[in-house]
Amino acid sequence: MRDSFQNIFKIPELRKRLIFTFALLTVYRIGTHVPTPGVDGALLASFFEQQQANILAFFDMFSGGALSRFSVFALGIMPYISASIIIELLTVVVPHLEQLKKEGEAGRKRITQYTRYGTIMLCIVQSFGISVGLEQFSVAGSAVVPNPGWGFRLMSMITLTTGTALIMWIGEQITERGIGNGISLIIFAGIVARLPSAVASTSTMASEGILSPMLIVALITMMLAVIGIIVFFESGQRRIPIQYAKRVVGRRMYGGASTHLPLKVNTSGVIPPIFASSVLLFPASILQFSNSQWLQSISGILAPATWFYTLVTVGLIFFFCYFYTAIIFNPVEVADNFKRYGGFVPGIRPGRRTAEHIDRLLTRLTFAGAIYLSAIVILPDYMRAYLNVPFYFGGTGLLIVVGVAMDTISQVESHLVMRHYEGFMRKGRVKGRR
Repeated sequence: MRDSFQNIFKIPELRKRLIFTFALLTVYRIGTHVPTPGVDGALLASFFEQQQANILAFFDMFSGGALSRFSVFALGIMPYISASIIIELLTVVVPHLEQLKKEGEAGRKRITQYTRYGTIMLCIVQSFGISVGLEQFSVAGSAVVPNPGWGFRLMSMITLTTGTALIMWIGEQITERGIGNGISLIIFAGIVARLPSAVASTSTMASEGILSPMLIVALITMMLAVIGIIVFFESGQRRIPIQYAKRVVGRRMYGGASTHLPLKVNTSGVIPPIFASSVLLFPASILQFSNSQWLQSISGILAPATWFYTLVTVGLIFFFCYFYTAIIFNPVEVADNFKRYGGFVPGIRPGRRTAEHIDRLLTRLTFAGAIYLSAIVILPDYMRAYLNVPFYFGGTGLLIVVGVAMDTISQVESHLVMRHYEGFMRKGRVKGRR
């Protein structure tokens, strides 16, 4: 492992890519501390300290704390992710977008441009809503926005929209000229940046006797176990064998090769937990600010670590797992491509039978993946409720951190192996597990 890290800096191109990636991530982290004009930062910080397990805390996690500071990067990269998902869904119902998706690199560039336009539109709407909402907030009788009005709203809209556009550009530059997926690394950096304060808070609670040494050891052991489970499932695959028939073209023979179609256990990634948490936390957050007693009681039912919250969360995760998998993976199209190029699954007839076989296997894998995601997402809520864990253990944040780390390590290892260096694992490679 030590030799592998040393080899990274022996490759000039890989060394430049890593330095470029770290430099842009540093720029992003600096931007999360640059405040937007017109907001009392101290009052806003105290307001966010009172908001736990609601939609504000959820989005503040993805922005790396930029939302609680209302910095120029307060919206984070979430508008870009939302626009990407919307465009992805529209490719199924809009023939023009579906055709662009099949046109290769040129079509991908057009879809990327549409995603950028959608991101700007979402930023304008969200920044306006946030600025209007902040004008209504007050802490101990003091307004968070001292001088509300259209001047503050326009300034916030311009600042926050420009900030998200800059984050979007940083992510694209990292993907093109750095190492790893830029958008994922930005989210990764925002979540990991909260780790030191969480560790410090845990140490303080341990020194004060709130957390016993045995409990801390148990938490560390459980965290390592959860990370291992995430790695196990994220790298898990069901490989469908594919055989290509031999064919003669002129005097040359083609085909006859054997390969496989990898189906991931968690095909939908972290999209189901993000969507499920957003859908469930949004009404709970709205009800929390209401003065009505019966609305407050409904908000209590939707609180984390309750049976109703758990049941609804699991149901939403299952729904979004199947829904998003159906959007991004089309068994009929895959079967038709195999048939067009002379490929077939041994023992299965090409065409419709192959599509049904792939769909049946994918359905079973998605069910297992949904159970795994539900367990990882629900775990931190019960640990915070019953064990008083002071930091966001497990859940969507840990899924993103581990997944992005695995993807980045795989890309670094590809550069090492391509140049005849040892990778991070001497016996095998960082790849999918059968």
